[in-house]
Amino acid sequence: MEMIKFKIDGIELEVPKGTTVLEAARSVGIKIPSLCYLKDVNKSSSCRVCVVEVGPRLIASCTLAAENGMDIKTNTAKVREARRTVVELLLSNHKRECTTCVRSENCELQALAKDLNIRDIRFEGEKTTCPIDDSSTSVVRDQEKCVLCGRCISTCGNVQSVHAIGFANRGFSTVVAPAYHKPLSDTVCINCGQCIMACPVGALHEKENIKDVWNAIADPDKYVVVQTAPAVRVALGEEFGMPVGSRVTGKMVSALRKLGFDKVFDTDFAADLTIMEEGTELLKRLESGENLPLMTSCCPGWVKFVEHFYPDMLDNLSTCKSPHQMEGALIKSYFAKKMDIDPAKITVVSIMPCVAKKFENQREELSSENLQDVDIVLTTRELAQMIKEAGIDFANLSDEEFDNPLGESTGAAVIFGATGGVAEAALRTVFEITAGKELEAIDYEVVRGTEGIKEATIELPNGKSINAAIAHGLANARKLLDMVKSGEKKIDFIEVMACPGGCVTGGGQPIIDAKTREVMDVKIERAKAIYDEDKSLPIRKSHKNPYIKQIYEEFLGEPNGHLSHELLHTHYQKRNRF
Repeated sequence: MEMIKFKIDGIELEVPKGTTVLEAARSVGIKIPSLCYLKDVNKSSSCRVCVVEVGPRLIASCTLAAENGMDIKTNTAKVREARRTVVELLLSNHKRECTTCVRSENCELQALAKDLNIRDIRFEGEKTTCPIDDSSTSVVRDQEKCVLCGRCISTCGNVQSVHAIGFANRGFSTVVAPAYHKPLSDTVCINCGQCIMACPVGALHEKENIKDVWNAIADPDKYVVVQTAPAVRVALGEEFGMPVGSRVTGKMVSALRKLGFDKVFDTDFAADLTIMEEGTELLKRLESGENLPLMTSCCPGWVKFVEHFYPDMLDNLSTCKSPHQMEGALIKSYFAKKMDIDPAKITVVSIMPCVAKKFENQREELSSENLQDVDIVLTTRELAQMIKEAGIDFANLSDEEFDNPLGESTGAAVIFGATGGVAEAALRTVFEITAGKELEAIDYEVVRGTEGIKEATIELPNGKSINAAIAHGLANARKLLDMVKSGEKKIDFIEVMACPGGCVTGGGQPIIDAKTREVMDVKIERAKAIYDEDKSLPIRKSHKNPYIKQIYEEFLGEPNGHLSHELLHTHYQKRNRF
């Protein structure tokens, strides 16, 4: 590998060819501020905050490749003044409502202004005016806060291959917008929320439903049930100053009870149920050879992606509802009957790591007898806000357990939160069913990890095999589907999660700033916590969950049976690609 020798602030460095000055400086602890730069996502030098002095010139360091003999200066009067000027200009055309902004105290522009000791704005003048686009059920766009860094565009286009937004107009009139300035709801946006995670300011955020939940809890005629997704428990603590990847399952349950919910259930129960339904569906398709590969349907962003871009493969999607929708359907049927409660008086609230769930829970096909399976979806961030509003000392809460019968789950269910988790959970059950006996080896490392596309051929005990593929991030999913359609790959089972890393880094999780992303792979840290939770549980196979057995005996009958199809399965629709 060719190496480059040069100096930064008098320090002699040797780095591989192609390394940027920004990367090289940070590798030796020299702090160069940046805004538009986002590791592995965006290098555009559009904001000019990261300028350094190279001879007589000021050059953006995020796209400046190191060259032999360079003498870089990062802390001169000329550099400091240029950076302050750039940030002041950004602030001069920024909606400065910092105390009420959703990103207050977690805003990269705000942090930059503080670090650069900006106290006054010298360039007050005309400001961009744009209406807020809240047409989407999931994502709100406030263009007046946008700093035109392009991080959302790169994420939507390069990471997700959706291209729902881009730069429009020129000069001072430049904005980030969908094509033809359409409302976001009229585009191919799949509601994944990764644009929110990339945004350094408050220009993008989820549509908030906190007041709806408070109103439901306060209504004496409502019986309010809450359920929590697997990935929430390994991220919620971060909102209260805990290290990334902290497991806070018991504290989360305790907080939810203190908020006033009547029952606290675990979506993991329905994840176990999903394995029973989807595993049976897979075995049937393998037997018949029809509609293969079977593609998972747990992720609503992925489902909408298929509806827009691969409508000819809709029959390949599993007909299973996502776990929280399954649980909602059971709360308003099985649970309501057991408790003798009118289903119309039950409000089901789902706490999800995902903003696409806000779109999903409003789909007409996810309802029964004119009642939606799930009434309200909150993100992990929104739950944290509720806990703070209530004045609950989260870090010092004691651990409590979920309510039953819809709160008992297995290790197979909790790993749904990480890429490869659904596939591994399914294999644990499919292996044992085909073997006809209990198997001890249940950790399928071959489907774990953060490679964009993973493939594995699994030899079943009955002599047959399953060709499985796992993808996370929709650009990777697109590559995989194109290979399947062209005949290049012969796959039986495909798991896709729209968000890179899976639900652990979903669009509703705590936002990680660009600096932290450079030194820590958050998806790996949260996934470790997920697998630790799996290992800590006494039962690690979905079909061994005693409450799953009970619900089939008492209510559902059998997996893929008539009532299961009525309550737990759904259908999809073709959507416009433009």
